Amino acid sequence: MKAIFNSVPLILLLFFFKSNAQQIMYQDSVQMVKLKGNAGGKRFDGIGVVNGGGATSVLLKDYPEPQRSQILDLVYKPKFGASVSALLVEIPGDGNSTQGSMPSHMHTRNDLDYSRGYTWWILQQAKKRNPDLTLDATAWSAPGWVGNGNFWSQDAADYYVKWLQGLREVYGLELDAIGCRNEKGVDYNFAKTLRSTLNANGFEKIKLHGFDLWWKDKLDFVKDLFKDEQLRNSIDIISAHTFYEGDAASQQVQQMAQKLDKPIWNTEDHIYKKGYDCLISIVECFNRNFIQSGVTKIVNWYDIAGVYPIEPYSEDPAAILAQWPWSGHYQVREALWGYAHYGQFSKVGWQYLNGGSVNLKGGGTLVTLKSPAKDYSIIIETKNAKAPQQIRFEISEGLSLKELCVWRSNEKEHFVQQAGIKPAKGTFTLTVEPNSVYSLSTTKGQQKGSFANIPDSKPFPFPYYETFEEYSLPKIWGYLPRYTADIVDTFEITERPDKKGKCLRQVVPEATISWGPDWRPYSILGDAQWKDYEVSADVYLNAGDNVGVMGRVNHVGTGYGFIPKGYYLQLEDNGKCSIIVSRGKEDKKELTGDAEQQAIIKKQNDESEGGEKVLGEIQLSNISQSQWHNLKLQFEGSIIRAFVDEKQVLQVTDSLYSQGMAGLIAGGGKKLSTPFYDNLLIKGINAPVSKPSLAAQGQLPIYIVR
Repeated sequence: MKAIFNSVPLILLLFFFKSNAQQIMYQDSVQMVKLKGNAGGKRFDGIGVVNGGGATSVLLKDYPEPQRSQILDLVYKPKFGASVSALLVEIPGDGNSTQGSMPSHMHTRNDLDYSRGYTWWILQQAKKRNPDLTLDATAWSAPGWVGNGNFWSQDAADYYVKWLQGLREVYGLELDAIGCRNEKGVDYNFAKTLRSTLNANGFEKIKLHGFDLWWKDKLDFVKDLFKDEQLRNSIDIISAHTFYEGDAASQQVQQMAQKLDKPIWNTEDHIYKKGYDCLISIVECFNRNFIQSGVTKIVNWYDIAGVYPIEPYSEDPAAILAQWPWSGHYQVREALWGYAHYGQFSKVGWQYLNGGSVNLKGGGTLVTLKSPAKDYSIIIETKNAKAPQQIRFEISEGLSLKELCVWRSNEKEHFVQQAGIKPAKGTFTLTVEPNSVYSLSTTKGQQKGSFANIPDSKPFPFPYYETFEEYSLPKIWGYLPRYTADIVDTFEITERPDKKGKCLRQVVPEATISWGPDWRPYSILGDAQWKDYEVSADVYLNAGDNVGVMGRVNHVGTGYGFIPKGYYLQLEDNGKCSIIVSRGKEDKKELTGDAEQQAIIKKQNDESEGGEKVLGEIQLSNISQSQWHNLKLQFEGSIIRAFVDEKQVLQVTDSLYSQGMAGLIAGGGKKLSTPFYDNLLIKGINAPVSKPSLAAQGQLPIYIVR
């Protein structure tokens, strides 16, 4: 051998060793993935979104057509946009549940109305676009009468059943699954009660999941399923939150779930990121949920941001921003195409193919989903990779050998189709770039859906005048006027107490079983940039009521607690009249809520004084219950004036807040005020306003789609 080497020129020896070294490096760097069609695997239960957990779509309902339908198409239409396969909604309960509140079907024990709010409409519209969409639901808050304030009760089980009956009988929809309650602890007896109540009322096919918690011990209950046969038979699905943002399911929990033959679901994860980072993180979330935690269904909070920008989480989680219904403008966030990388390449009922879901050696993850036939899809993300990687796939045992379509996202372009790949003798090699997303599939028909000529954004209409007379049949509007966003409790269109037309009323009579710290009823609307203006409304007080109008509202809480920052003029039924500044919660540094909320509080580091402060008050005569009076709150620089029945009664000076939205407010406590409001007017100081109303022009009802 030495003689041979001595006879070979040095340059050829160098070439020999270099070529062999490159070949060895190439073989070592290629990651092999063997896909066998008969390998089996866990059932894929879908990926999707939450609608609710806050009044997430309160402004979406007010959009004109065709923009309203376009927004819904982009989220729910198959092979068009996000194309999600699973939807979880909040069962509305009148109480604040992050950004706002949604009206319950049962404000009181003896009350029942299946037309309230827009959740029914969202469910109808989503299912209309995708009949295969799975529907799930649970409650955050509930009316105060439920269990006399104790949610874990037979009342709550009956309350759920009443909602399900409306969903079935009025809207023709069936729920696939239901949770015990969102993030409010564990109650084994309630799970048993709910299961038996569902079965007794013809809802035995609805799967029950529990317990939808987010903290570290969120899955501690699983071990108790082995000890309690009735509990084990009651809970069909092991569920919790934030396996991606928080703690993954341990191997022990996954093994217990397998022994119990129960799937693990993530019923709420969070991707609070911006831009492309949000897109790729959504795919990473879905992949890691299965690879690390064995999760077979993942829904993220939330879908469409039909909320005002000052409300918490008004942008980063959502796939679409729908915050400008008066103009028809909306914005598609990069997040939507993260969902598309899964939604357009899979269906509920497929399976996670055993051996086809792995961590990539150079950073990133890969998941393979197989159809009941021969089709399959591969979803790859390389968020943490530092260099390109090669993956060699071997396809066998009955999987389709058709050409695979390839769709890619990176920082420069999102959800763009690439050249297809045709396996040769059952194999193909793919080079994946770092910080990219790839979806490969033997299925066809994917597209990057879009709409031309989205209207430009315009400011909130000013002046603004609402008489509520346009809503001649309040139920087809869900009893909700356009543009008002109830932060807590419910402000509904109703008959005036004097029978002289329509008006608005706060209708919830007692404090709710709230999801977060409670305050008092209020609703907001308008533009956070408004500075000098006046807001007025006619008000009607019942015995014991107090009522008010709000201005310069610039903050409505961080998502757990909703005490506003702004001003309000309050009138009590005994004639006491006050101008009050609300400065948020009293102790602004108190760490309340979950770890996420506490991080927000720490980041704000608010040193300012909190709580409410009376800036001025006066005792008025000739004020009593069962009378209409006009309240007006006027802002001019640091001067704030109050008028009652067009007469100035107070003037104060305060420069804490210089701008913000308008609103309506009612008295709080255990027994809530239920006053009436009419002729809501927001305009420049002393400026005239034309009639009739400027409010409902062009608005479409949510239950009559034209």
